[in-house]
Amino acid sequence: MKLIAAGSLISAGCLALAVPGLMPSAAADAVREVRTIGHTVNGRDIQAFRLGDAKAERTVVLIGVMHGTERAPARTLRTLRDGRRSVVGVNLWVIPVLNLDGAASERRSNARRVDLNRNFPQNWSRSVTGAGRSAASEPETRALMRFLDRIDPDVVVSLHQPFGVVDTSVSKDPDLARALSRELQLPRRDVDCGGPCHGTLTGWFNTTHDGEAITVEFGRSPSRTYLKQTAVRGLLAAVGGRFA
Repeated sequence: MKLIAAGSLISAGCLALAVPGLMPSAAADAVREVRTIGHTVNGRDIQAFRLGDAKAERTVVLIGVMHGTERAPARTLRTLRDGRRSVVGVNLWVIPVLNLDGAASERRSNARRVDLNRNFPQNWSRSVTGAGRSAASEPETRALMRFLDRIDPDVVVSLHQPFGVVDTSVSKDPDLARALSRELQLPRRDVDCGGPCHGTLTGWFNTTHDGEAITVEFGRSPSRTYLKQTAVRGLLAAVGGRFA
């Protein structure tokens, strides 16, 4: 994985994410480290930004825009990333946009028309629409798996739209689901896939890691205030972090 020191964040032109509006601001004081964890089908850098304390007891990863048309969570994660206030109490990584190719083309799937959240190895099925030619066939899927295997986080929150719920269908930790529900002002309920869910990030992580992965669905059209204030504070509080 390519490491970029925090001190080079401001001037490093290579950090442009090739999707308008996703460049870190010059005031991104919260960022401590940047990693390019892999590349998309079309060669875009997939980047993870570390905020907070690397020595904290809990490591958390927040992931946005696995589906290219579900862009609202990126605003929340960019607000966290670009903030002037440091994050404390948690070792926090944010990936504002996983599916950069899909976001650029306003398509749910990646550039090969694969649904990344049906491409993970756990319970993968070729018969599912958009599952890909094989489990983990996509570079975006493999990049995220390598990154999560390497840092082995305690919590992964996968942010989606548009159902407006905290999905408890594969939850391992009821306390985390309750905290996310409370802080994000979203109800808790099981979200199914019209039957068993195949090839999902949360299913794979919860089977292969000791930590907890959970899906949070923002609403269809959340307000700017919700995305840049309520959700920012709520996500931090729910995973045990705060602003210094």
